[in-house]
Amino acid sequence: MPIAVRAKTLLTTLAAAALTVGALSACDATAGPAAPANTDSRQVTVVGAGQVQGTPDLLTANVSMEFIAPDVTSAMNQSSDRQQAVINALVDAGIERKDINTTQVSLQPQFGPDSVDIAGYRASNSLDVKIRDLGAASQALALIVSTGGDAARINSVNYSIEDDSQFIRDARARAFEDARSRAEQYADLSGLDLGDVVSISEVAGETPPVPMQAPRAAMESVPLEPGQQSVGFTVTVVWELS
Repeated sequence: MPIAVRAKTLLTTLAAAALTVGALSACDATAGPAAPANTDSRQVTVVGAGQVQGTPDLLTANVSMEFIAPDVTSAMNQSSDRQQAVINALVDAGIERKDINTTQVSLQPQFGPDSVDIAGYRASNSLDVKIRDLGAASQALALIVSTGGDAARINSVNYSIEDDSQFIRDARARAFEDARSRAEQYADLSGLDLGDVVSISEVAGETPPVPMQAPRAAMESVPLEPGQQSVGFTVTVVWELS
């Protein structure tokens, strides 16, 4: 074939290839990541906090009956018998059985001075007792101790609000209003108007009272004060600005 014809054929082939590459590039540009729908969108993100306080109406006492005996059977029987006596005394005093529940049963060997030979066994039965009449809480604890005797252990007492749903609603409303107030201030400072809510997220911030550790020995009637319990929320809200 003449050289001129070959050169013409080569140029035609290169031109077709260039057109193909151009077409593919156009397809890639169309299929690439879409640009943001609205790059001019303005938003403000604020964190609001709300807290309410209420007086607890429930006291939960964790109590145990503990015995040490040379053998397993004696240790378990003695702790179980004393626990049953405490339960019966509480029920007779007006506490409902549904408010008394076993939380732990423990049996552990006790070693002698050489830390090798078993010298006896320690058995312990634990209960949670819910006391709804707070005015009688001290008497209930004294009854547990007098019935349990030297085997009685009061591990902790703990106040709470049994139904805190209204406190939660109030705390959530306060947190949102706090967030709105902050957002409105930022909108005013920036010369814009507060628009629609974009998103809301919350974190519960309940702060229960610290359980009180009670002595592990016999006691008389103990003065108890419920104090106040706080229920709080933190909410993060995003608003549009316009």
